[in-house]
Amino acid sequence: MGLFGVGSTNSSSRPVIEARGTHPSAPIPVQGPPIGQGVRATLGDSGLQVFPFIVGGAEFGWRVDLESSHAILDTYLEAGGNAVHTSDSFAGGRSEHIIGQWVHSRGLRDDLVLAVRIGANPDHPGLGPVNLIRAVEASLTRLRTDRIDLLYLDGTVDRGTALEDALATVEWLIDSGKVGSLGAFALTAPQLVEARILSSAGLPRVTALDVPYNLLRRTEFEGDLRLVAGAQGIVVTPSHALEHGFLAGRHRSRAGAGTSVRGSQLAASMNRRGTRTLRALDALAAELAVTDAAVALAWLLAQKTVVAPIVNVFSPAHVEELVQGVGVKLGRSQLAELARATV
Repeated sequence: MGLFGVGSTNSSSRPVIEARGTHPSAPIPVQGPPIGQGVRATLGDSGLQVFPFIVGGAEFGWRVDLESSHAILDTYLEAGGNAVHTSDSFAGGRSEHIIGQWVHSRGLRDDLVLAVRIGANPDHPGLGPVNLIRAVEASLTRLRTDRIDLLYLDGTVDRGTALEDALATVEWLIDSGKVGSLGAFALTAPQLVEARILSSAGLPRVTALDVPYNLLRRTEFEGDLRLVAGAQGIVVTPSHALEHGFLAGRHRSRAGAGTSVRGSQLAASMNRRGTRTLRALDALAAELAVTDAAVALAWLLAQKTVVAPIVNVFSPAHVEELVQGVGVKLGRSQLAELARATV
């Protein structure tokens, strides 16, 4: 069965031929594009159309090897997905290498939206004109492509470069065809206001905002940042949608989380508030016959300005869980239950 309850297509698009002697009651092979291919959301003024769940490549080249990464991406594609996010700093650039190999080997470049976060690679740190151009060129080489559809400027490393200079560099990158549209990561509300003023003078406009946001991590976005994004029509593609995997419900004890960096991140959510949240997710997941991860994703999609969460995926089965969340529509009472649990 496919991820939307129908059979997926053969990767070579050849018709499925039934063997002679097939029992009359056997399922009829389903052909044609996956149902998810028709599910698209518009990324603001960029005009890009994306599946409402973007595969994040932070695990690729780190905890997930090349073969497994390609299996994840194949599963996502078969579900109708079309948007992949990575960063020039993920696994020292190995994430981009892996994604680039997959896109090239499948011949999919024109069918995908590639979103790349730039600014934190130690070889080309920051958003200064020279490093920004070099970082984009290096990403294009690793991704084996001539363009980045959505470029996120990462403001975590460089607080010294003037925003006007960074936007002027992006303007050159867009004019040269190397970048399609502009997004932002770790920019403050005042910086977004400044960016809007600069865009009125002709510089590129920020169309998408990547900010850590989920059921347990809300204060960073639910304030001035959300007000500014909403007022400017900036769509939100939140990262950390599952709070380092905690909201998937697989890890519920500190002993089971381990002592790694990821274990420490999980352990930070293992408190009374985290336990209440998981119980609420468990109840709704049982009611809707989906997983906790699907409910957590559905909650994000129910928030104003959120268009397509970015989720770092570690297995094909994980993709299937998250795709379920795209089809879940939470009612007011269900949203209220989750809100009470996270107080």
